Order: sequence, then structure tokens, then C-alpha cells
Amino acid sequence: MARREETSRMCALTRAEKPVAELIRFVLGPDGVVVPDTEAKAEGRGVWLSLNRELVAEAVKKKVFARSLKCEVKLPGDLPGLTQMRLEQRFLGALGMARKAGQLTFGATKVRSLIENGGLLALITATDAAEDGRSKMAGALRALHYAAAEQGIDGFNVPHFELLTSEQMGLALGLENVIHAALTNGAAAQSAVEKARRLALFLAKPTEMDTGRAAVDGDLLPEEQDERREIHG
Repeated sequence: MARREETSRMCALTRAEKPVAELIRFVLGPDGVVVPDTEAKAEGRGVWLSLNRELVAEAVKKKVFARSLKCEVKLPGDLPGLTQMRLEQRFLGALGMARKAGQLTFGATKVRSLIENGGLLALITATDAAEDGRSKMAGALRALHYAAAEQGIDGFNVPHFELLTSEQMGLALGLENVIHAALTNGAAAQSAVEKARRLALFLAKPTEMDTGRAAVDGDLLPEEQDERREIHG
């Protein structure tokens, strides 16, 4: 029987109630090992945590999983790393589906043209892109946002993601390297954007909005100064 879909849950570490889009579920497998349930669909007893790498690491340190599940559990050697890998795989898989649907464009010239015409849903730049190329794309995207603001278009926002290396994207898409890419309108592209947002949230530094208390490393960023890996134009 499928689990009932919930709109919000409580983080087992911070005790803050959040939308499920800002959380990730971990499930206890038959072998007693806790693993990330990135789709939140696996059967079995689960624990919800804030979607953040540092907070997952803190949950491991504070034995949150055993306490929440009320039993002895086994943990992978690097649960935060495994969780990041699963989220990356989901994003890469979604990019592949977007490409098959004709909703992913790559190559600096084609991507720049899409930005100038306002025909993209999201901009994607490899983390190892050259600074000159990154700056040109980011500048073009800022110009697009400025133009939308001058035209009085409310709610216009094209996110810019820097989450994966050119090799990671190239291997997933069957190409040598992918430095610049753009998602265009469509259901497959929208799914890729949603998965990119989850990966970006996981990699971001915790803020008071994430924890409601001091950050794990004691260096809490206010929301407006949060250096997310989702970069807005």
C-alpha cells in the first residue's frame, strides 16, 4: 500500500516543521542499514531531516536515526556523501529525460541565444567552467532579469545552477563535456529544475531559515546573505 502523501513533516534533528520539498527521508532497510529515500516512496520506517548536507552530518553525530527509530541501526560510512550522490543521480537522470524530450540545449552560442531571447527555464553552468564564460552567461542572465523588471513582469525568475562538473554532465548525457546548458519549457525540464533545486538546497550552507538556531559550525548566515549554489540573475 502506498504511503499517504504529506505536505509537511518535522525534521528529526531541529524539530522544525517544514514542507516535504525542504526535507529528505531516510529509511531503515531490511538489513538494518539507514539509506536515503530520495523519492520518499520506499516502504519501511523512515526519518525526515532538513535537506542539508551539514545537518545530515550532525544527525549522524548525534545518533538521531537510532533515537527516532527507537532501535539499533547501521549507517553507511559517509551518509552525507551517499545522499549527495543520490541527489546528483536524480538530477542527472532528469537532465537526460529533458534532452530526450528536446527540452535541453547545450553549447555556449545556443545557450547565449536562448538567454537573449528569454526562451529558457533555467541556466546550468558546470562548476569547472572558465571564469570568462561563466561571467558572460551570468551577465546575460542578469540583463534578462533587468529587462523583465523594466517591463513590469512580476515573478519572473530564471534560476542559474552550478552543481556538477562538465565531466559529470557529459557522461550522463553521452557527450564529451557539457559546460553551458539551458532547460527550456516543458514537463521534463520542469522536473529537472525541481531536482536541481533539491540538490542546491542540500549543498547550501544552513541558515536561520533552515535551522531556527545557530548553524552547525557556529557561522549562521542571514537569509539575504545565504550563498546558495542556486544563483539568481
